[in-house]
Amino acid sequence: MRRRVRLAPFRRPTLPRAALGAALLSAAAVAGAPLEAGVFNPKTFTLDNGLRVVVVENPRAPIVVHTVWYRVGAADEPPGKSGIAHFLEHLMFKGTPSVPSGQFSKIVAANGGSDNAFTSQDYTAYVQRVASDKLELVMRMEADRMANLRLTDEKVAPERGVVQEERRQRTGNSPSAQLYERRRAIAYLRHPYGIPVIGWKREIDELTTQDALAFYRRHYAPNNAILIVAGDATAAGVRRLAEKYYGAIPRSPVPERVRPVEPDQLAAKRITMKNPRVHVPGVSITWRAPSYSAGETRHAYPLLVLSDILGGGSTSRLHRRLVIEERAASGAGAGYLGTALDMGEFSVSASALAGGDIARTEALLKEEIERVVERGVSEAELARTKRAMLAGAIYARDGLRASPRVIGRALTTGQTIADVEAWPERIRAVTAAAVQDAARAVFVERRSVTAVLLPGPPG
Repeated sequence: MRRRVRLAPFRRPTLPRAALGAALLSAAAVAGAPLEAGVFNPKTFTLDNGLRVVVVENPRAPIVVHTVWYRVGAADEPPGKSGIAHFLEHLMFKGTPSVPSGQFSKIVAANGGSDNAFTSQDYTAYVQRVASDKLELVMRMEADRMANLRLTDEKVAPERGVVQEERRQRTGNSPSAQLYERRRAIAYLRHPYGIPVIGWKREIDELTTQDALAFYRRHYAPNNAILIVAGDATAAGVRRLAEKYYGAIPRSPVPERVRPVEPDQLAAKRITMKNPRVHVPGVSITWRAPSYSAGETRHAYPLLVLSDILGGGSTSRLHRRLVIEERAASGAGAGYLGTALDMGEFSVSASALAGGDIARTEALLKEEIERVVERGVSEAELARTKRAMLAGAIYARDGLRASPRVIGRALTTGQTIADVEAWPERIRAVTAAAVQDAARAVFVERRSVTAVLLPGPPG
């Protein structure tokens, strides 16, 4: 099953500073962080049909990562068709006249590679990691299914069952995932970010072959896609192959990404769920926050720094206060999602000790938030956090996974290559005053959504 991994609301990984480089992708997923300027140094060009191509040359090993990103995600779905973006992601493996159903991944594996795909609210991506001499093979197959996907009811109906089973496993069997889904649903009155990426069960049941084909024809076009190749390949070589395979696909009309405007939240919201399988109570508090592309974007980088100060590992404020000093939690953290096309989110969360007082845990979370709003952060912890973030980014140059993910997220959500490369400069420019200003702008009680998970029978 090809599905992006979603963090549970109360289980944010905590990492020692020394592990930041090795865990760079995890940090980017939680905080939406682009990496250091001069690390990627990408080369980019656009084909005549509108396909944007980005190449990150890295000859350290004879391997390439080939990815195609589409500027379409779950938040772009037609009303009543929730889950169609993710469903189509599955169906993209159902074959073309050249590559029969189910053979795409088998061919990649037979050639010593691996492949994956994932859907988010704002983008859909397809990934292959292969030896560099197999780049032409995967590029030919990916371009083929961009233009020539063939779907029938016989292929679509079983895959709909696969998606429903995936939903049962990931959400139906996970109390924390159920709470996360419901928390997002109540957080948004109009915006589709309140709809789960995988879709609502009843709407998934009603998705048809024609729904999938219509979505495919509407959004899967070269002028709505970004090709990113990282590894042992040159820009000239990638251009030659891209023009050969993708360049033959004609551009087609693509709808503008227009989404409902979410009204301001006038009152705090709260949701409490009980489940007999829960043994450790948890609580999270979330606020809508500016992203790199929406809202008061000047707050984005200070919020990213603040998320690390509050919840970036065992030396963070929340871990130190709730876990070590007060012994009121088994874990605590913070996260900032700044890579959304529209508004992002900032959250803090904690898991109480088994049998612990979740009300006390929640009160301590709120105390730490109020402390930041009232007193800000110290110059010492700001310098320490910025130093660690910048040092961790340096390790990105040795891997092939970070650059496609960071650049792909950025270019599908309103950012530019220049924004990605300017990340260190913008982190260095963050001041303590800017962090406090961002905290005051975001941490408004009436705009909060609190979610509590408790043991016990549903009530």
